[in-house]
Amino acid sequence: MLLKGKHIVLGVTGSIAAYKIASLASMLVKKQADVTVIMTKNATNFINPITFEALTGNKCLVDTFDRNFQFHVEHVALAKLADVFLVAPASANVIAKAACGLADDMLTTTLLACRCPKIFAPAMNTRMYENPIVQDNIKRLRGYGMEIVDAAEGYLACGDTGAGKMPEPEVLFEAVIKALTPKDMSGKKVLVTAGPTREKMDPVRFISNHSTGKMGYAVARAAMMRGADVTLVSGVTTLQPPAGVKTVPVVSAADMASAVKGEADAQDIVVMTAAVADYRPAVTADEKIKKKDGELSVELERTEDILAWLGANRREGQVLCGFSMETEHLMENSRAKLEKKNIDMIVANNLRQEGAGFGTDTNVVTFLAKDETVELPLLSKEEVADRLFDFILEREKNRTK
Repeated sequence: MLLKGKHIVLGVTGSIAAYKIASLASMLVKKQADVTVIMTKNATNFINPITFEALTGNKCLVDTFDRNFQFHVEHVALAKLADVFLVAPASANVIAKAACGLADDMLTTTLLACRCPKIFAPAMNTRMYENPIVQDNIKRLRGYGMEIVDAAEGYLACGDTGAGKMPEPEVLFEAVIKALTPKDMSGKKVLVTAGPTREKMDPVRFISNHSTGKMGYAVARAAMMRGADVTLVSGVTTLQPPAGVKTVPVVSAADMASAVKGEADAQDIVVMTAAVADYRPAVTADEKIKKKDGELSVELERTEDILAWLGANRREGQVLCGFSMETEHLMENSRAKLEKKNIDMIVANNLRQEGAGFGTDTNVVTFLAKDETVELPLLSKEEVADRLFDFILEREKNRTK
């Protein structure tokens, strides 16, 4: 588990958003991280340090010269232990201090002594956030290699609506995971397709399938976490796109084909997880098709095979990966697709196997390449996504030897 045994330091400053960090601390502890919270004195006006001590099991630090703390020089000792330092909410004041290297309290002295990845999540009034001085300070932090989680937009405590809202704990949790994930795909461009397509019959009805997009979104997230520049072409789903991923929304198979063709040439790796409709109505009615006595026949025509187009138009060195969902003859059908479409590998899974298929949080897959077959046990879709890129990178490394 990625967070097990990792030391996460949370720096909490004087903002109404400080209460949200209690949820974040709990999330991290549940994933077996060792969490220490440092608060500015102003932050204690918004949330009691005892809250964090109860959630983390560690003393919440406020005073630089607290003689009851277990380390002799607190800020240096904690800085040496830290694997990630997240300042959230990050006020305009602490951002300015960090940008200028000031260290006048426990939070900023520890921050200055840390050599681990540092993340800031700004939270303040919109006018403050958009002030050129604050934006320059944020730019300076980025220039020093620190990660900035962009402020969200919404209703603020001051009554204004706009940018400056601290992102939700789930977003901050993802930022911590990303900071801890090895960046073995840095510099690579990855295109992922996900979700179903909808083929319109009339203004009311469409033909589609049961895909939820969960597998494709997990693949896009895994690539982003490992440092890749990711583009996600997504059919209609209820999922929230991963932060830091360029998302291109589409509806029909034709929409998806157009989007993929527009992005494909620049990509190093293309992973086609989308459940693209094989057929669409040959004629789309302009008005709702009325119910009548008797049967209704709808003439269907083939949609474009996007994966076959990619195989026929691939650039040298590009890795193409398809997904194969079957209900019978899994290996035979999947290998036939691998050969016919001129791609590097297929991820095969059987809809009838328990724990696999549409809408689940798990999957049971087999990686098929022309010269290799790897069967995986029941895993979460996030684990499958990571194993997929492990497989792709290992084969790429072996090719270059």
